Amino acid sequence: MNAPASNRARHLTRQRIALGGGVLSRLLAPSMHRVLDRLDIGLAEGGIEATLPDGEFRILGCRKPGPVAQVDLADWRALLHLIAGGSAGWYRAWDLGQWSSPDPVVLFDLFMRNRLPLGQSARSRGPWRLLGKLRHWLRDNSPAKARRNIEYHYDLGNDFYELWLDETMSYSSALFADARAEGDGEPLESAQRRKIDALLDRLALEDGSRLLEIGCGWGGLAARACERFAIDYRGITLSVEQQRAAEARTATCPEASRLAFTLTDYRDVLKEEGAARFDAIASVEMVEAVGQKYWPAYLDSIAANLKPGGRAGLQYIRIADDIFESYASSADFIQTYIFPGGMLLSESRFRALAEERGLRWTDQRDMGLDYARTLKLWRERFDAAVDAGQLPPGFDDRFVRLWRYYLMYCEGGFRGGGIDVAQVTLIKERP
Repeated sequence: MNAPASNRARHLTRQRIALGGGVLSRLLAPSMHRVLDRLDIGLAEGGIEATLPDGEFRILGCRKPGPVAQVDLADWRALLHLIAGGSAGWYRAWDLGQWSSPDPVVLFDLFMRNRLPLGQSARSRGPWRLLGKLRHWLRDNSPAKARRNIEYHYDLGNDFYELWLDETMSYSSALFADARAEGDGEPLESAQRRKIDALLDRLALEDGSRLLEIGCGWGGLAARACERFAIDYRGITLSVEQQRAAEARTATCPEASRLAFTLTDYRDVLKEEGAARFDAIASVEMVEAVGQKYWPAYLDSIAANLKPGGRAGLQYIRIADDIFESYASSADFIQTYIFPGGMLLSESRFRALAEERGLRWTDQRDMGLDYARTLKLWRERFDAAVDAGQLPPGFDDRFVRLWRYYLMYCEGGFRGGGIDVAQVTLIKERP
């Protein structure tokens, strides 16, 4: 069952706030040049070739090697949006046509590479910061709100996600044989299967094992696990759409009766399972939806549900510790428009919490460039579906622009190195 066509994605695109008018922006033009001066100083690597609203061509940075982005700044109000709203404001300016670029990925890469010298340039300020933080706080992942937040993003409809994900329906980073390969490189489905197998290999599964997956998605990992092992599997999700798809996907598995998919919050698994424990736990890019406040509860659930000596295989997205505090102090573009209640991990903080619970952190593998390539392939597939007129009813042009921006924004972040994705094994060492 899919979301009603009349309501598809409206909740994502209705959050636009415009700043100022043409007269105001012209009056502020001298101040905006000073903003560009600060950006110029902050670009330690690479630079920007900018065409300004008055027709002037200006080069920012370009003193050391790095990405060089081309930007057409059509309206000074774009910088007002950036100053007030940070990355969320910069998206609003793009949506309003106040700036454009032939390849925004390069610009996002550039901003991320220069995150320290640029300082707070991509963070909201003053009342806009307070407003964003209030909205983010109101959408935290408490037990009462978590399901609504998941529905906000994942229940856009299985028919929507099927258009641009691969056959495994993996909405997470793939693992390529060579992430730097371009052109006709490895197919996305092959790289996604490698990722799933790499995670399963961490779990020391054997026939008869009990496996819990926290955030089962559309059932891709469950299907592969049951191809490889005769196990008892339980997958939990808060998305009705995903639960139904996962059940349908695995209905023909030889031992389908040993699989269960339930609408369950990770905090409630122990209540339902009682004293029973799992030999292994898998969780692929689910913890980013938890929020910093609930990291302890998430890790408590893993520790409580694993048998002594059991293994958890996690795939998670982190943001560099050198900008975590500023990132956590305001709501960015992703938190505002895409994933309400979300929060990328501070690896050092999250790892310390895991180790406090007797979960040994081992065999970490970083794969940020794999995610950049995954996102590029997703965007190519999404654009092809849009160009072919295959997008389901209810998604308007504004949503298409938002989704394309989201995929480019994330790709640039991974290429710039300020965000990364990794797999890690947690081994329970205490009863």
